Amino acid sequence: MFITGKKFSKPEMSRVINGDIELKGEEEKEEKFRLDHLMVEKYKSYNRSSLQKFIESGFVKVDGEVAKKPNQKFVKDVKIELNVPTDLKNSDLKPDVLYEDDDVIVLNKPAGLLSMAKGEYCPEVTLEDYGLLVHRLDRDTSGVVILAKNPEVQSFLRRQFQDRTTHKTYYAVIEGRPKLDKAKIDLPIARDLKRPTTFRVDANGKPSETDYEVIKTDDKHSLVELKPKTGRTHQLRVHMKYIGHPIVGDDVYGEEKADRLYLHAGKLEITLPGGKRTTFESKMPKEFMDVF
Repeated sequence: MFITGKKFSKPEMSRVINGDIELKGEEEKEEKFRLDHLMVEKYKSYNRSSLQKFIESGFVKVDGEVAKKPNQKFVKDVKIELNVPTDLKNSDLKPDVLYEDDDVIVLNKPAGLLSMAKGEYCPEVTLEDYGLLVHRLDRDTSGVVILAKNPEVQSFLRRQFQDRTTHKTYYAVIEGRPKLDKAKIDLPIARDLKRPTTFRVDANGKPSETDYEVIKTDDKHSLVELKPKTGRTHQLRVHMKYIGHPIVGDDVYGEEKADRLYLHAGKLEITLPGGKRTTFESKMPKEFMDVF
């Protein structure tokens, strides 16, 4: 005669009944959260990106210890301290004042100076520390830039850039020598979706036009004058790259490494409040001629 016992649906419980393992009470585990998420709740005046930078910079302590990983997890009631230094602004890159009145200030921007802060918190000096931005130059581009002193003037000046009534002249040292010493580059530009922070010539892009003229050359390098008719992001850099002569020192679109990007905003013609048409000029950096 066979006696069939009841089968257990949970093998682990069978082992407990048989004495193979001991049943222990489950300890309640307190839920943990990412440090940057906890800080977003506590420090609502900062966005998450800024808080992540604070953490990575060592400005955050958790229970008295510095925490440098935004994704590190802690319980919700952990003690978090944020101490952002107030003296981090880098004042080494100071632009020269080319012109100033009650409405505008025109600066000679040095290469390396940011035009605008990246994110809510920026530990370095930018052009925004001097006035209201009207137009921008890439960090590594030097030269003439105009800033407004009030929102009304900012709108007045910006409209001129949008309407293309300003005239800009740049100087650049490029790799090699173009086949034509003088030409117009009329090629549309769009964001490169494979590298979202960069741009490329694209038939579906926005119309972009640049006039160039070779001033000096030794065939290895050429000094060129560039006059953009439009103001697309990275326009001059992308156009010179496309024709096979990228700007020297362009670590995004070029090949030849250098101590800086050899691109300089030499002239800006614009109408000031009051109607006076004015051209501001910045002397070409000495290193541009030292290449030859």
